[in-house]
Amino acid sequence: MTAGDPAAGSAALPVSIPTPAPVAGPGPLHGVRVIEIADPFCAFAGKLLGDAGADVILVEPPGGAEQRRHGPFVDVDVDVDVDVDGEPAAERAEHELSLAFWAENTSKRSVICDLETGPGRRFFRQLVTSADVLLEATEPGWLASLGIDHADLTGDPPGNPDLIHVAITPFGRRADGTPGRGDGHAVTDLTLLARGGPMWSCGYDDHELPPVRGRGEQGLRMAAHFAVMSTLTALLARPRHGGQFVDVSMVAAANVTTEFASYSWLAARETVQRQTGRHATARPTEPTQVRCADGRYLNTGVPPRTPGEFESLASWLTELGLDEEFPLFALLAMGSEYQRLTLQMIVEDPLAGEVFGAGREAMAFIASKLPAHEAFVGFQQRGIASGVVWSPDETLADPHFVERGFPVAVDQPQLGRAVVYPGAPIRFTASPMGINGPAPLLGEHTDAVRREVT
Repeated sequence: MTAGDPAAGSAALPVSIPTPAPVAGPGPLHGVRVIEIADPFCAFAGKLLGDAGADVILVEPPGGAEQRRHGPFVDVDVDVDVDVDGEPAAERAEHELSLAFWAENTSKRSVICDLETGPGRRFFRQLVTSADVLLEATEPGWLASLGIDHADLTGDPPGNPDLIHVAITPFGRRADGTPGRGDGHAVTDLTLLARGGPMWSCGYDDHELPPVRGRGEQGLRMAAHFAVMSTLTALLARPRHGGQFVDVSMVAAANVTTEFASYSWLAARETVQRQTGRHATARPTEPTQVRCADGRYLNTGVPPRTPGEFESLASWLTELGLDEEFPLFALLAMGSEYQRLTLQMIVEDPLAGEVFGAGREAMAFIASKLPAHEAFVGFQQRGIASGVVWSPDETLADPHFVERGFPVAVDQPQLGRAVVYPGAPIRFTASPMGINGPAPLLGEHTDAVRREVT
């Protein structure tokens, strides 16, 4: 197998019942207008709403959104062979070639609006008057100082009482609109994951090593998902309650996304411990991540617990000619004597514990003899959970994701060619969700949007 071609030389997965092909049509949020004040903390929420069909208007300052200056950037010497509007590509790198900006701002329109000026604020009010949702992650108190906070935008005249105002801030707003971002301290995805709790659970069995920060701006994206869920809830409730102010705390969003960690402490005063490739728990569990014959890693998940699973695993060992080589093969046969192995049985009955352990060892043994994808397919065919640890490019090449249409080619005008993006993880058959266009150029839609709202 080669990178980017994970299925090479391996068996096909079992065929499942496919979802019907989506029909052509607008997305599920078609007709909803969202005004988004550009900020890295809310960019992904705006992207999700835009990919779902909402008209997301990105309000950027004259110099462009901060995120346009976040790397990594396209290498203009390698990847860019076109000029845009007569401007050399290399001169556009700072504000039009940010991969970070491209990734989180698809399906949006960009307008330039200087909120620090009177004309800019008047234009902003016009935008909000035409909108269903305002999405922002500004420092608490800043909008109020400009006279364009929630009370100003929803009151008379000429307010929008049906506006759903969604604010994403590190610690949430107090009643008076304070504190400032991070309570006066710098706040990043790294500090949010650390202070919110997820980082405590991420790392390795060797606690001499420090905790690990999950990449991909996960702290920001957790909050973004809660913001989107809250937006949808508020839209559903609007016929009964009218507009609402929705206050999203990024640290709280991270803290309720710690799996067992927060609740183990609250309920039992137990502190979970980091473990390699598996759930953080208060007491250590057996390793589940194994290295396969091709050097890739496989998470083996939950070992066999039922007679059918033990029989299937033993049969596969025999098919592979590995039954005599596996020293615990006899214990696998004993798995059929248990209707179902429970955690209590494994703890209380030494023999049950040995049988359970044999199942885990058999999975690791098979994985060590096969390429990762072949082992994964074999376990899946036998109803036993496992998963290959793919690199991002291998994930996009995985046959299952390709069949679902997850990798999406998006025309990128700055490059003069299409670029592959991760698509929508959700399939709607009657109102398809998907990327409706690349991230906009700075101010690309200012004139068109002005005509719509004035």
